[in-house]
Amino acid sequence: MINLSAATDCLNLRGPDSRGIFNEERVGLGHRRLSIIDTTSDGRQPMTDDSGRYVIVFNGEIFNFKELRQKLENTGTSFFSHSDTEVLLKLYIKEGADCLNQLNGFFAFAIYDKEEKILFVARDRYGIKPLFVFQDEDKLIFASELKSLMAFGINKDIDYTSLYQYLQLNYIPGPATIFKNVTKLSPGHYLQIKGREILQKRYYDIPPLIKTDRLSYQQQQDKLVELMDDAVKKRMIADVPLGAFLSGGIDSSIIVGLASRYTEKLNTFSIGYRDEPFFDETKYANLVAKKFNTNHTVFSLTNQDLLDNLQNVLEYIDEPFGDSSALPVFILSKETRKHVTVSLSGDGADELFGGYNKYLGEYKVREGGIAANTIRGLLPLWKNLPKSRNGFVSNKVRQFQRFAEGMEMSPKERYWKWCGFAREDEALSVLKLDSRIKIFRDIYEHRKENITKYISNDGDLNDVLRADVNLVLTNDMLTKVDLMSMANSLEVRVPFLDYRVVDFAFSLKANTKVDGRMKKKIVQDAFRSLLPAELYNRPKHGFEVPLLKWFRKELRSLIENNLLEDKFILEQGIFDPEEIQKLKKQLFSNNPGDIHARIWGLIVFQSWWKKWMR
Repeated sequence: MINLSAATDCLNLRGPDSRGIFNEERVGLGHRRLSIIDTTSDGRQPMTDDSGRYVIVFNGEIFNFKELRQKLENTGTSFFSHSDTEVLLKLYIKEGADCLNQLNGFFAFAIYDKEEKILFVARDRYGIKPLFVFQDEDKLIFASELKSLMAFGINKDIDYTSLYQYLQLNYIPGPATIFKNVTKLSPGHYLQIKGREILQKRYYDIPPLIKTDRLSYQQQQDKLVELMDDAVKKRMIADVPLGAFLSGGIDSSIIVGLASRYTEKLNTFSIGYRDEPFFDETKYANLVAKKFNTNHTVFSLTNQDLLDNLQNVLEYIDEPFGDSSALPVFILSKETRKHVTVSLSGDGADELFGGYNKYLGEYKVREGGIAANTIRGLLPLWKNLPKSRNGFVSNKVRQFQRFAEGMEMSPKERYWKWCGFAREDEALSVLKLDSRIKIFRDIYEHRKENITKYISNDGDLNDVLRADVNLVLTNDMLTKVDLMSMANSLEVRVPFLDYRVVDFAFSLKANTKVDGRMKKKIVQDAFRSLLPAELYNRPKHGFEVPLLKWFRKELRSLIENNLLEDKFILEQGIFDPEEIQKLKKQLFSNNPGDIHARIWGLIVFQSWWKKWMR
């Protein structure tokens, strides 16, 4: 009971409004609440049904709960609250696991049947909400964050195969975690536990390609607009203040444009980089805010503002996660939370519809042609020229080298390379010999094959998008947004990941998304009349953090005298001191390439290790 109470309190930022604990015999459930729908005490959790037989703890929102409630009421079910939690509980009581396919929302929840002694645990289709599971000989523990499991005093044995993947990707692909005996419940799966019997089952997967040739391209655009409009409308339901992130990009602008139809004056929020004008997109965000007459707030940040929040981000992370854009997302969430409790976001569109440069690169590799073959033929030149993300020319050289090397590979090999910041041999060399021995190559190859299984030699770009939904979207993008928003008690909703939109996206041919000259083609075309013209035909910058500049100035001491200090590396016994020295030397050279991303991943790991493993 003491451990359950401490573990529950670890989630106080995720749920600051109230706490509750259920404890009976060998089953305990703890909950921290962020009140959004039915903020009265009727919506508190753990929630028990009228009979007292079933108990639920639930993290997330069910956006079609009103329709589901009406359906249940039509069959005689009564309700004591106005919450989606009670609807979910009573839908499960009536339909069991079949209830999952009816849910439109994001969730991780558990329901305990006191009579049958069955515990049912489920996670949403795309892993928008996290769920960690620890299991040993005599117990099973689950939680929304790894720190809650650690509050039970679990064995913290590092999974070196996971660490090896982390050193390549800067995040750990599920279902693995940094610990050997902890997993993430995979998206679209549920667990049913009775005694020592544990059943794990998939209830959802992206359906195989269903051709929509019967629809013209214009009809496909119309269908996308219709689906997105309803997805946004459903996500406007809240009993607390609601707003939207507005970066100035196409995706967030679409969300704002649609959401503005359903509220008198939408609250919108942007961040700008005062010291980094190249990455500042507030000009475009302001255009969108003006067009839709939103109540717009811009948080204009200096590099010092970013640095000042760095420690807060590192402190909150309880599993190594090295995506540096978590930092601006943390600040955006922190500032947004001062105004609203819920924010809409444009996340997911890039992975569904082909918004990243690598998708255009993949298209061009598969198409070939004079330009692609010329870049490929000049690979020796690209290898010898200076490369860095900090300049236009040096960044182009970096991109050309990655493209040329990718052309030499099979589709699966290319996919894996383009997902990572380090090659397999580079990641391996950073580890000390003793650490390398702890990597299980067969397990690593199995995990890698599970990720690349969607890629085939005779497939198309939809294969890559599907793989990215399962790898990058779930384990990087959604993890980042959930972690950083929950660290600030802010709920972020993602209309592009309404399952109807996702299923529709994968019913479309690849050339409706990327056609060689245009990324995210159908999204741009479908909403062209809705958005300001200035948003089109401009470079996509995204969130960037000036890591290289920091590492050479403000954070140099953190690297050289603390987290990557020679003495600490030797005492820790995980990394090869000579290889770490080589990385630091490259970092401070005139040809850093992508090394700053790898250094950031190491800094995050070292900070995590000092906090949780010492």
